[in-house]
Amino acid sequence: MTIVEMREKRAKLWATMEGFLDTHRNDKGVLSAEDDATYTAMEHDLDDLSNEIRRMERRDAREAELNKPVNTPIRETPEKPAVPEKTGRASNAYREDFGRHLRGKQPIHNVLSESTDADGGYLVPEEFEKEIIAGLDEGNVFRSIAKVITTRHDRKIPLAATHSVATWTPENAAFTESNPTFGQTHIDAFKLTDLVRVSVELLQDSEFDLEKYIAQEFARAFAIAEEQAFCTGTGVNQPTGLFTANGGTVGVTAASANAITADELISLIYALKSPYRKKAKFLMNDATVSLVRKLKDGNGAYLWQPSVQASQPDKLLGYDLVTSPYVPTVEAGAYAAAFGDFQNYWIADRAGRTVQRLNELYATNGQIGFVATERVDGKVILPEGIQLLQMKA
Repeated sequence: MTIVEMREKRAKLWATMEGFLDTHRNDKGVLSAEDDATYTAMEHDLDDLSNEIRRMERRDAREAELNKPVNTPIRETPEKPAVPEKTGRASNAYREDFGRHLRGKQPIHNVLSESTDADGGYLVPEEFEKEIIAGLDEGNVFRSIAKVITTRHDRKIPLAATHSVATWTPENAAFTESNPTFGQTHIDAFKLTDLVRVSVELLQDSEFDLEKYIAQEFARAFAIAEEQAFCTGTGVNQPTGLFTANGGTVGVTAASANAITADELISLIYALKSPYRKKAKFLMNDATVSLVRKLKDGNGAYLWQPSVQASQPDKLLGYDLVTSPYVPTVEAGAYAAAFGDFQNYWIADRAGRTVQRLNELYATNGQIGFVATERVDGKVILPEGIQLLQMKA
């Protein structure tokens, strides 16, 4: 089945689900237990189709990338183009020495750069670091919508606290003074670490792609820890989460502790200033989406609409809907949804990730340990640019 057919099938299923709710609600406006089980099964089918469509889109994107030509056709007298020699951590010599370091062998070229971090280790080659970053981008939803910067030291960001105010002034009257004020916020760098153990037998296997394995393991672990901190981090030895008291601005407080209404979602949209709405998105947990998906407007049309175009997110009230498993779910007092321009949440990567080999710690188990370290911070820089929906306490 092609991806177009999958989208058409999902759209037809959604239309069937809409009709099912309209025709099977009883006089109290609810579904019977049997009908509820039927509708829940259709929801699972819809989620399965959505996941399969996203999987096929990723497959097509990778296939298109792999099918790109690797060079340009020769149009004149063939000659080998001059390729500038890579230096530093991008050089082949550095990558070769780093691979030997991972396997416990003596470097050949002696070009490895030691980390300035107190824990030691060697800075990873540029190609290796890019592989980790690619893994983070694929597995970390927050990084795809927030603003990501790279810093080499603590960064202070100036903020305009108040603006100047113009005043109508009569002729020959004194001017009214207006003094804008400024504040600042601070971006730090908190340390995130992961340790994996690899058996000596795997290290001795020349066919085993050690670098790829370690990069995938570190990318997966870092993506999970980062996403959770960017959503609900305390700000103590970790980033400050968006869905916390120090995150976005509470634009709407729900009237219920366990339900969200269509009117509250509309109010959340207009709690955000109009300039921010141009790039605004919704962000919530999948469990919250399952509740919101059944809401209708005054004309009986569903607020949520599935995407029918490749690489396009679902829509809620005309705005993109993004989900993360680490957004709080609907419960008393929780920040259950966010709406805004998420470029107002900054993620600051402190340049350079390190990998350290531990030869002796697990020697009695026949294993070698590898420690990866990165330093990162994240926080809302302009709270008015992201509005939160908080459930009733």
